[in-house]
Amino acid sequence: MHQLFIGFFKKAYDSVKRDVLYNILIDFGILMKPVKLIKMCLTETCRRVCVSKNFSDTFPIGNGVKQGNALSPLLFNFALEYATRRIQVSQDGLKLNGAHRLLVYADDNIIGGSAHAIKEDAEAFVVASKEIGLAVNADKSKYLVMSRGQNAG
Repeated sequence: MHQLFIGFFKKAYDSVKRDVLYNILIDFGILMKPVKLIKMCLTETCRRVCVSKNFSDTFPIGNGVKQGNALSPLLFNFALEYATRRIQVSQDGLKLNGAHRLLVYADDNIIGGSAHAIKEDAEAFVVASKEIGLAVNADKSKYLVMSRGQNAG
């Protein structure tokens, strides 16, 4: 059994492409009124940087969801769910209790199965992640090979 642990995304909340996020929400069946309200909350956001008690001028932010906003984890989960659904888990994929599985928790993902299946699924996941503005952090991703009966006990 081969497993690929896809680690945290680099600057995940800051990287989500907003226009893509709005389309994802619509694709998931969210009504236009809440999508428009979310868009209003994220439009024309600005930031300032503080260094040694000195603040920079404000600058516009065009991507990402707001850090600390109660709605941001939900919006990020919609974006990540979109990327996750793009993976076609093959018939020789990770099995738990006889069912094929792709395991996802927050922004950690596990793809299991044969080396070939993992390669295909990981490539699909990376492409879908890039589409929404997310980059997989290779330094926090790990590949694991397990087998039964060897060195057991």
